[in-house]
Amino acid sequence: MQQFDLFVLGTGPAGQRAAVQAAKLGKRVGICEKRQVVGGVCVNTGTIPSKTFREAVLYLSGIAQRAYYGASYSVKENITMEDLLLRCQQVITREIDVIRSQMKRNGIALLGGSAAFTDPHHLTVTGASGTLEVEAEKVVIAVGTKPAAPPVPVDGESVIDSDGILSLKRLPRSLLVVGAGVIGVEYASMFAALGIEVTIVDKRPVLLDFVDDEIAEALSFFLRKLNCTLRLGEEVATVAVERPGRVAATLKSGKKIASGLLLYSVGRVGATAPLNLAAAGLQADERGRLEVNEAYQTAQPHIYAVGDVIGFPALASTSMEQGRLASCHAFGVACESLPHLYPIGIYSVPEISMVGKTEEELTKEAVPYETGVAHYREIARGAIVGDDTGILKILVHAETRKLLGIHILGTAATELIHIGQSFLALGGTLDVMVDTVFNYPTFAECYKVAALDAYNKLRAGD
Repeated sequence: MQQFDLFVLGTGPAGQRAAVQAAKLGKRVGICEKRQVVGGVCVNTGTIPSKTFREAVLYLSGIAQRAYYGASYSVKENITMEDLLLRCQQVITREIDVIRSQMKRNGIALLGGSAAFTDPHHLTVTGASGTLEVEAEKVVIAVGTKPAAPPVPVDGESVIDSDGILSLKRLPRSLLVVGAGVIGVEYASMFAALGIEVTIVDKRPVLLDFVDDEIAEALSFFLRKLNCTLRLGEEVATVAVERPGRVAATLKSGKKIASGLLLYSVGRVGATAPLNLAAAGLQADERGRLEVNEAYQTAQPHIYAVGDVIGFPALASTSMEQGRLASCHAFGVACESLPHLYPIGIYSVPEISMVGKTEEELTKEAVPYETGVAHYREIARGAIVGDDTGILKILVHAETRKLLGIHILGTAATELIHIGQSFLALGGTLDVMVDTVFNYPTFAECYKVAALDAYNKLRAGD
């Protein structure tokens, strides 16, 4: 029997931060991982590989330089999966080493195997070396998610899920993406940037319905420029693998779409099935997710759940913060956070980031606001890097002039968002942003241009 003050299930971002925070508080901490390597989905098949894959696509395709060197420009003429995955494997290996070092440095016991509850305070961890029994005063469930099961078998050649990208042997000539959520849109745009014929099917009428309408429309326009076909408001009725490397989907509207590869990306489900939650007095919902309160406690107050397993926003950044907050609460340490200012980053081509309110939310809440918009084509930095499609939009309270939201599409959006996030956190006003001097030439200058745009609109209404 191994005894811990805190035992964490899962070594992804949420689990790592929960474990490290408790260790920093001087607690005896254990963490288990059912995979052969640490890092969870984030490091091995999700966030890190997909974002590294994207960087390889952007570089090898030469898409950012085509404004200068022509639509046919690319760094490498015949790009292969080996080319794209080479960088991925190097980054994954490095991140795994960093995590293992972090666990060791903080004195966290790392157990290999799959965990299951035997009662609310006891678990078994079954791995290659046998079964260990664990007793824990507090438990954090951070097991993450897995892709929802597709209606046809995943064979890795004609049909894959989002975790199967890294196992592809060759690039398809065409790709059908079923599901236009964040993961589906990210991969669809990456393959389209490689010149692959991509079709997206989703029963929702718009892409990314939680994103600002103007930004979502701009992304749709850019995807169409990449020869990506959007079948929105449509639903797949049947899928048939006609032969290896050829799959056909029939939509409920009667349309038939043939493709070399089908990527099924219709959400993810919590990886809670093996945990024997009933023994701990817990129950997951129909998608394997756990319900928690504002302190991330489950129905059992000493058992916490954090990360993707509790649902939206299911981002690595927010999961890390949830893990930290859960450990602090578990051991009575006061801590603060700003959940209403958690940024969202979508690594499509081009990327999207947002923080604060959307126009749709402000309209629904009857908040008087004005917009300020800057286009990358107006910014010297945009001309330098060849991005003439980017947009930065700020939302400002029409009376108090406080900033309410920031929405960006374009190069470096996920980095650029943090300037606006800081303004929001500090209660910054439009006037302060107008008065701020930004380096030139930078994308940050967009904030000044957008602020002046909003300033002039408000002034015209006086």
